[in-house]
Amino acid sequence: MSQDKLLSIALESAKKAGVEVMKYYRQGNYTEETKADESPVTSADLAANDILMDQLKTLTPDIPIISEEVGTVQLNERKDWSRYWLLDPIDGTGEFIIGSGDFAVNIALVENGWPTLGVIHAPDHCLTYYGQKNLGAFKDNSQASHAIRVAEYQENRRIKVAISRRQQLELMGQYLNNDYDYDYVALGSCSLKNCLIAEGGADCYIRVGVTGEWDTGASQCILEQAGGDIIDSEFNPLSYNKRESLLNPDFVSLGARDFPWQKIIKAHRKVYE
Repeated sequence: MSQDKLLSIALESAKKAGVEVMKYYRQGNYTEETKADESPVTSADLAANDILMDQLKTLTPDIPIISEEVGTVQLNERKDWSRYWLLDPIDGTGEFIIGSGDFAVNIALVENGWPTLGVIHAPDHCLTYYGQKNLGAFKDNSQASHAIRVAEYQENRRIKVAISRRQQLELMGQYLNNDYDYDYVALGSCSLKNCLIAEGGADCYIRVGVTGEWDTGASQCILEQAGGDIIDSEFNPLSYNKRESLLNPDFVSLGARDFPWQKIIKAHRKVYE
């Protein structure tokens, strides 16, 4: 199956799941639970997961799937997969619950350990971001689709740092070099902050805390195709499908590659197992 067809399937699936999510969101008739890792999950997450799993199993039966809302597949079973779908049915469940609208359906295609296709659909904002290796990165607002690119580096300008609305600025400050000036841009889900960087609305995002590979896969593809990167907090590439754990280390999302990032952001080590 061609890459163009796989992208079309991913876009269709994400938007179909988004329609279902918005039914729960508008009506407020969802249930909420706390998972073992203390993160929230709602009946909307599970309904979106059911749609994505059904769509992708039907349309791409030969491609296996890893989803946040499905039991973990052991490494010895998945380590030889040449490609697989990587799903987060709702990235930003906490934002869904508080009603901010900053949540998204995430779909990535990982090939040979690296995301080569990514779709992020934010149904409440009527926005879809997508990227594909060698194709570029795009933003679709339901009326038109256009290519996006990270902001250019300009020496001595203020650096825009994407943060969570509930994030403590003091926490971010300990990882930033005080020799530079910063503006903070608040936004919800992890993937949407990465897309904000991809379209030039922010320059970087420092994630301190637990995330899974499903949180970064789709937006990593989009950000890379827009001219940026996602790396771990020691400036090494993130890995996919290489460890028993599917949890990421702390990571940093970066815009223009010619920024002096290693001077601006302080490296630190934190790995979650």
